[in-house]
Amino acid sequence: MQDLINGRCGWCGTDELYVQYHDDEWGKPTTDDKRLFELLVLESAQAGLSWITILRKREGYRRAFCDFDAVRVARMTDAETERLMRFDGIVRNRLKIEATVANARRFLAIQKEFGSFYRYTLSFFPGGRPIRHTFRSLDEIPAASPESDAMSRDMKMRGFKFFGTTICYAFLQAAGFVDDHLADCVCRKR
Repeated sequence: MQDLINGRCGWCGTDELYVQYHDDEWGKPTTDDKRLFELLVLESAQAGLSWITILRKREGYRRAFCDFDAVRVARMTDAETERLMRFDGIVRNRLKIEATVANARRFLAIQKEFGSFYRYTLSFFPGGRPIRHTFRSLDEIPAASPESDAMSRDMKMRGFKFFGTTICYAFLQAAGFVDDHLADCVCRKR
């Protein structure tokens, strides 16, 4: 994989959807809890799959999981899980569907305890500040970090599923808690 393709981080290649996600969303600071819940759902759905697979099903996930409304998702029933097992718009994995509902309940508990999921996430960062790396090569970008290790461990203790340290790190990158755009990426230069 090339480090840069058309001035962008090479992982996004030339796929239009991937390029748009890279340019408009990935690494942009996100403070909104609804958006953070969306990323949590999508990143946990990605476990074992490629991110582009999930991006292509994003609208299906939006429809399946109540426009990423954590309160509504937390109330979903076993009957709704069965319906989603027949819904073509998402990855039909029962464990991941059930985990999404359970994770919504845990997400709401964290909001109640910390005031927001955003504050909870920042609590794992030194000084409560996002990290901005200046990597020049994709090979330098880690798959995990001390912050993702700690957050993932804490979330596991709270009962979250499909949110190991690698998925957690991807979540932190997507939500802008970690900026891993390469130093020469057009997004870094903006």
